[in-house]
Amino acid sequence: MTPLPPHASVVVIGGGIMGTSTLYHLAKMGVSDAILLERNKLTSGTTWHSAAQVRALRHSRNLTRMIQYSVDLYAQLEQETGQSVGWIQEGSLSIATSEDRLTHVRRQGALAKAFGIDVTEISPGEAQERWPLMNGEDVLGAVWSPDDGRVSPSDVCAALVKAAKGLGAKIFEDTGVTGILTENGQVRGVETTQGTVACDAIALCGGLWSRELGAMAGADVPLWPCEHFYLLTKPIEGIFGNMATLSDHDSHLYIRDDSGGLLVGCFEPMGKAIKPGVLDENFEFGLLGEDWDHFEPMMMNALHRLPALETAEVKMLLNGPESFTPDGAFMLGETAETKGLFLGTGMNSVGIASGGGAGMNLAHAIVHGATAYDLGEADAKRFAPVFNSIEHLMARAPEILGTHYDIAYPGKQLRTARDLRLLPLDAEYRAANAHMGQVYGWERPLYFGKVAEPRMTFGRPDWHDNVAAEVHAAHTKAAIFDVSPFGKIDVEGPDAEAFLLHVCAGYMARKPGSVIYTAMLNERGTFESDLTAQRISDTLYRLFVGTNAIKRDLAWLRRHADGFDVTLTDTTETYAVLGLMGPDAARIAKETAAPELNDIGYFKQAAAYIAGKHVRAARMSYVGEAGWEITCKAENAAPIYAALTAAGAVPAGLFAQTSMRIEKGFCAMGHELDGDVTPITTGLDFAVRKTGGFKGAEALAQARARSECNHVISLALDDTAANPLGHEPIYHGGAIIGETSSAAFGHRAGRPIALGHVHTPVAQDTQVTLDIAGTRFDAKVVLGPICDPNGLWMKPLTPES
Repeated sequence: MTPLPPHASVVVIGGGIMGTSTLYHLAKMGVSDAILLERNKLTSGTTWHSAAQVRALRHSRNLTRMIQYSVDLYAQLEQETGQSVGWIQEGSLSIATSEDRLTHVRRQGALAKAFGIDVTEISPGEAQERWPLMNGEDVLGAVWSPDDGRVSPSDVCAALVKAAKGLGAKIFEDTGVTGILTENGQVRGVETTQGTVACDAIALCGGLWSRELGAMAGADVPLWPCEHFYLLTKPIEGIFGNMATLSDHDSHLYIRDDSGGLLVGCFEPMGKAIKPGVLDENFEFGLLGEDWDHFEPMMMNALHRLPALETAEVKMLLNGPESFTPDGAFMLGETAETKGLFLGTGMNSVGIASGGGAGMNLAHAIVHGATAYDLGEADAKRFAPVFNSIEHLMARAPEILGTHYDIAYPGKQLRTARDLRLLPLDAEYRAANAHMGQVYGWERPLYFGKVAEPRMTFGRPDWHDNVAAEVHAAHTKAAIFDVSPFGKIDVEGPDAEAFLLHVCAGYMARKPGSVIYTAMLNERGTFESDLTAQRISDTLYRLFVGTNAIKRDLAWLRRHADGFDVTLTDTTETYAVLGLMGPDAARIAKETAAPELNDIGYFKQAAAYIAGKHVRAARMSYVGEAGWEITCKAENAAPIYAALTAAGAVPAGLFAQTSMRIEKGFCAMGHELDGDVTPITTGLDFAVRKTGGFKGAEALAQARARSECNHVISLALDDTAANPLGHEPIYHGGAIIGETSSAAFGHRAGRPIALGHVHTPVAQDTQVTLDIAGTRFDAKVVLGPICDPNGLWMKPLTPES
């Protein structure tokens, strides 16, 4: 056996599709000394038994773009290496047997057009012609995607390995990782059964075993394996050559030909978690035992869809393990806990389709410090630590498997691994009949006043009137919005101002008592985060960041704090934050013995007492109504809340907050803001210092020189019965000019509303149309807020204001 080198710039752990793709792309990017370690043999684990479907369309532009890259790569590899990858491009057929599924596939079809994917809605009769073996009696409609296909997993990996070796990379099979060396939170090397390798970075692509490998480096990698089933039959009459993949997601099935027979796979409504210890170091090209009792309901669905199965001879019921994350998206990028440890894992049964593009993006993150384009939904730092427990993962992973083919209903909530993190006012909210939703592990009120479980629908939701009442209260009286889950980071020390001037683009040198809206940018001038900062003293700032951004933002700050005398402290759970909003807020402040709140200027903050408890009130509003965000110790939230509600304020939930945010035209991370856009292209350049000196300043200066402009617009729909959800194509003059990014019913505006990005500038009051599930709805363009009750928040700020 060839001895391990003493040092490698990057060590890739895992020899499946993600590991071999990452190694290949590292070599292509000039990392010629990268090595790959595989405990057993290449493709052992999950890759070898993958059904290997490659379907391009995903719910976001960049995930779709990533899979399109995979398709192009797999074709290119054959030319580059002479190694066949077994690419079979016979398309895919998705059928709908319920009205809601038909709406779902029509929404997908509309999205595909926006992403440039060839997708056509076809009739049930045409679907039957394309899949003659199918029972089409209950099919209501279908979508045909001619460019989809499948590959041979082992052949793809062989081609990637051959190409990587040709570029200088080395592969070591039968080399298990026994430890990961770190120093001061930084990767230093890898201990293996064949010796130790020093390295600068690790690409952890260990599939089923990634959680244990990450723990060796002190990092959380929340994923868990479940059993995954597909049936293989011997040859069946009527199957000639290769056929399209048939997706019957209402029956939880995917179906394709296999060596003249059928492959029938499922993602059943509730999967089976694999017990700890089953997948040990000896589990190589292994399978789990057949479980016909568990598969039987899916088999009955398959017999209905494919009558030919009744007489088919079964070859085997394959049961192979697949790993799933708490939200069904993979993990890609550097961990928060350990610098230099990069994850490419938790593929949730889409590893082959994603592997080419995901491996490229992981290599890009290692070499260039960021993925090639924003993949925030796959950020390795997005999970709360509470999700990494075995108990919670074993409960959640089977449900995630079952959601693989879910209809994407708005407002749908997962049922497992709930009540992990409770707000200080959790008991009060449940007593007020709050319907709770989970965000970053927190249980947050979505809306109040409805006890029954809401029905899932693409039409007007059951909670419409509840949210309308909460918005009305905030607009005409006063409402309380609990934003306690927002991340809170205290930046303290003599260099606090200098540090924040370095990492933030906003006017951070304001006097104590100020509130500052700012972005944290990267070298490309695009968003890492947006936040508000309260300057409490000369040496103390409190940063308020997004609920699910705390882990990511704290890691970003810590990795840029070298050379600054500051201490960074996560105080998220120390403080509660209540937004008191509405025209009655001023009266309530007086009645709760805090009249001084009315003396606080906009974007200012000061200390006060409510119900005898110390608070810090910031004059600002995320919903457009006048009021304060009131920060207090978590243990003091109950008496303060009691005082506010006794004076007439009513609780309001997240759905009302979102509706009001969109009406006011406020951008949000993960919707209008991400790593692909700048403050200039999102209308937020007013909050950026023009003197430079911050990360990303040079890139913004170049963008201004190119005369870049704001691409975010507001949209007010004419038809009050329309139900935009986000990600709808925007048409003007017969062409797609953009897509929506956030949508809701605007209760103050009295109509459906949306925010969106356009790549073609449009003027105020321009009439456009939105494609919502195949139906066009007229909308008017608004440049700025649709509803601006006070005209006070988000005014352009000057350095002096």
